[in-house]
Amino acid sequence: MKLARAIHFDESDQRIFHNPARTGEWCLPGGFEFSNWTEDDLVGKARQAFANGWLGLETSGRVTFVAVTQIEEAELSALTDLLAQHFVTYYGAPNVEAARPVAAEELAHMVELCEDHDPNTLLTVARELTEAGVREAFRAIQPQDAGLEQFAIHGSVDEES
Repeated sequence: MKLARAIHFDESDQRIFHNPARTGEWCLPGGFEFSNWTEDDLVGKARQAFANGWLGLETSGRVTFVAVTQIEEAELSALTDLLAQHFVTYYGAPNVEAARPVAAEELAHMVELCEDHDPNTLLTVARELTEAGVREAFRAIQPQDAGLEQFAIHGSVDEES
């Protein structure tokens, strides 16, 4: 099973997002944050987060690029609980138990988005506001021979003695 982690190639996310995601944290599109937004909300750094920011699940920060990598079932379950708590804290869900199915659905969507991509494939998101609501489009950038694995490794590396 695959999900995606935040990846940074330079310091630009530190300047363009109010709250940048931490490198390596698990991410999902997070378009739900913008469900009640109007054109009036799309200014400055908030516009940048709306236009192309992935949501980091640990910091609730945003990042421009994510890299596809493997995830274990236990990690996904923990992320589901984390996202459910986010829905309680920030969106008024009555409790974690009520929010968990919605969180699971959001994460399942991200797993589905990642499943056909090779590890280290980069993903971007582009959003626009339409009369029907927020429209998201995703783009995949295939891994190059530039050593992306140094940024998107999942798990630990054992040192040789």
